[in-house]
Amino acid sequence: MTENPQQTPASTPELPTQYAPAEVEGKLYERWVERGYFTADPKSEKPAYTIVIPPPNVTGSLHLGHAFQHTLMDALTRRKRMQGYEALWLPGMDHAGIATQNVVERELAKEGVSRHDLGRDAFIERVWDWKEEYGGKILGQMRRLGDGVDWSRERFTMDEGLSKAVQTIFKNLYDDELIYRAERIINWCPRCLTAISDIEVEYQDDDGELVSIKYGEGEDTLVVATTRAETMLGDTAVAVHPDDERYAHLIGKQIKLPLTNRTIPVVADTHVDPEFGTGAVKVTPAHDPNDFAIGQRHNLESLTVMDERGIITVHGPFQGLDRFEARSTIVGALRAEGRIVAEKRPYTHSVGHCSRCKTTLEPRLSMQWWVKVEPLAKAAGDAVRDGKVQIHPQDMSKRYFDWVDNMHDWCISRQLWWGHRIPVWYGPEGEVVCVGPDEQPPAGEGWTQDPDVLDTWFSSGLWPFSTLGWPEQTPDLEKFYATDVLLTGHDIIFFWVARMMMFGLYAMDGEPPFHTITLTGLVRDQFGKKMSKSSGTAVDPLDWMDAYGSDAVRFTLAKGANPGTDVPIGEDWVQASRNFANKIWNATRFALMNGATVEGELPPAEQLSATDRWILSRLNATVAEVDAYYDDYQFAKLADALYHFAWDEVFDWYVELSKTTFFEGGEQARVSGRVLGEVLDVTLRLLHPVVPFVTETLWTTLTGRESVVIADWPKDSGFRDAAAEREIGNLQQVITEVRRFRADQGLQPGQKVPARLDLSGTELAAHEAAIRQLLRLQPEGEGFSATATLPVAGATVALDLSGTIDVAAERKRLAKDLAAAEKEKAQATAKLGNEAFLAKAPDNVVDKIRGRLAKAEADIARIQAQLDSLPQA
Repeated sequence: MTENPQQTPASTPELPTQYAPAEVEGKLYERWVERGYFTADPKSEKPAYTIVIPPPNVTGSLHLGHAFQHTLMDALTRRKRMQGYEALWLPGMDHAGIATQNVVERELAKEGVSRHDLGRDAFIERVWDWKEEYGGKILGQMRRLGDGVDWSRERFTMDEGLSKAVQTIFKNLYDDELIYRAERIINWCPRCLTAISDIEVEYQDDDGELVSIKYGEGEDTLVVATTRAETMLGDTAVAVHPDDERYAHLIGKQIKLPLTNRTIPVVADTHVDPEFGTGAVKVTPAHDPNDFAIGQRHNLESLTVMDERGIITVHGPFQGLDRFEARSTIVGALRAEGRIVAEKRPYTHSVGHCSRCKTTLEPRLSMQWWVKVEPLAKAAGDAVRDGKVQIHPQDMSKRYFDWVDNMHDWCISRQLWWGHRIPVWYGPEGEVVCVGPDEQPPAGEGWTQDPDVLDTWFSSGLWPFSTLGWPEQTPDLEKFYATDVLLTGHDIIFFWVARMMMFGLYAMDGEPPFHTITLTGLVRDQFGKKMSKSSGTAVDPLDWMDAYGSDAVRFTLAKGANPGTDVPIGEDWVQASRNFANKIWNATRFALMNGATVEGELPPAEQLSATDRWILSRLNATVAEVDAYYDDYQFAKLADALYHFAWDEVFDWYVELSKTTFFEGGEQARVSGRVLGEVLDVTLRLLHPVVPFVTETLWTTLTGRESVVIADWPKDSGFRDAAAEREIGNLQQVITEVRRFRADQGLQPGQKVPARLDLSGTELAAHEAAIRQLLRLQPEGEGFSATATLPVAGATVALDLSGTIDVAAERKRLAKDLAAAEKEKAQATAKLGNEAFLAKAPDNVVDKIRGRLAKAEADIARIQAQLDSLPQA
């Protein structure tokens, strides 16, 4: 199974007595980078394997969500590299328009300066300065985690090449009439002073007020309800359902709008639900998306009544008031006129907030740039339906289709200064010219460039191909596109995944940007709740890396990575993973001290003991199992399989069973040393993609070879030995059952007990020495009395406990336990036999009682067996 051509030295150096992650991780990582292990060659004849990193914000730092996804991407890439692929994991950062501009504006505020004081060019220069000095902290933290990325290809969404890609695709979409400019209702942030897209809105339940207002005079009145009374200043109609007989006489009439000198029409529109509220709704086309649609259908005027900061701009008494101040003032004025019919406060309702600054958003009529998504979204949906792209887990496909099949046109303009400026120029006679990257913008008096920048997700939507050199036909693009897998959180299907699918299919002649979309859950605390700074549950993964090592953090995250489901994590679990790393270390150290070697070929099967054949059979089965889990993106299952194979089967069982052989020495010890070396070699290679640091140290020490990073991935040789697995399974059963019996009798683990072993007629005779050593069983001596007899796996183990326990006291204790178990059984049986109880009790209560019954029956059987094994007092 060993497939590593690197030279093996004659002697193997010793390992330190303890593993100290902090002393080795940083040095190992820099060595990997310096030797170019992570650098991909587009000229290589190896098959390509490509992953692009979801670009973290330039303002960001490594959090557990990053650590989680990076661990999984790194594991995939490291394995493929070991399998002989030219593996590229491409890193980079996103310029994060709003977030970065906010950071720099806060810095300027400390100096008493605003961006407007500096002017656009000087402000952008300050942002670049900030980026060079403070941005990209996360890149160094990625090195701490062990990310095997190709640093020579690091990209930034505002670098020259990606900026050219952005301008190119904007021009192409514009020429294909898939980008247009129009006045629409958008989500506006009065704090960030920019439009944001629907998917950047965070909805939360806020306590507000619902007021019912009487419009009109005399018989021509109706009542509308609103949570945003301040917008009534911009009402241009009241709408009712055309079939609502209550208002049939008002349709088409003009009624008085309170607090103003205007009258507005009553219009009939099927959008109105006559069963909801009064069946009449105020229509404010400039400040509500549904009202805007009604306004379009009825040719209503759109009146903007507040500015970009949420300040009222019309109607003298309220002009200059903040929107929330105006709300209470207007309600007071309406109340004074007797216009308030009803008030409900607090009135809890869902309100949109800016995902960046948490400010309450304001629907606002605004001239913006839009992507016509219908043909692009259809292609993105068809690529999954046609099987070009697989979504994993498959049940996540529904969320994807729900989005791409119902996508609205995408508002891509932002009223910011930091970002890719829209490449459109306006002329003095109303001309509009879109300029590509190789074209000169129009010059002359009166020509100005659009001041807006593009949504950050516009540029990151090009990431899988712009990072490889598009629009140029580069060797990288030819070799590494399409990427193999996109691994990301299910929470950004809408933000990023769909954008990349639309742009990739459009720009790359129908070839999707990735073959597989693997969606993960989100990292939660150990109780499954969202981590947050306010609740004190937020964790800096760097703190855990400092305390327990990067491998421990990585392994913990991988063990929780069930497809599409959230990942609970607690410090206790990271400690357990640290213990696992220590176990690997100590077991390898033991192996090296006892002759474990990778030199020479494995001995033929006929020279191997049953224990050797068993572990090699289990080793190959584990290789096949781990490969299957990798191919199905079942990270939790592969980590669990590796954990139990390494800890239970190799380090606990095989090493323990082999100790007698190593102690006795001779040819069999040499053979077992070669088997143990093989098992450790393969096990460390299997573990490497998830826990790279400890495995690198141990594997290079064991084998004397250059690096496990460039070692061959293990292959299943096909060797299986069912007979050996059955034989060792029986041996394990004997040892396990006798250990359990000893513990039940209160014997200390190291306490020796005289025993007679009857192994005749079984395959266990060859293992008598191991059985006695592991179970602390002395040979039967003079005066031996079998006070307890255990029949297990066809063998019989007779123990003399006369000198070790008080039989009478033990019988009394067991009898008390038996009585308690029988009482529990009787109570559970009675409840489950009560038809009235079963008819009323919830299913979970009934299931709990059934569980109690099953446990009681098992306890009774166990205790009775212990009593039967004891001699009569």
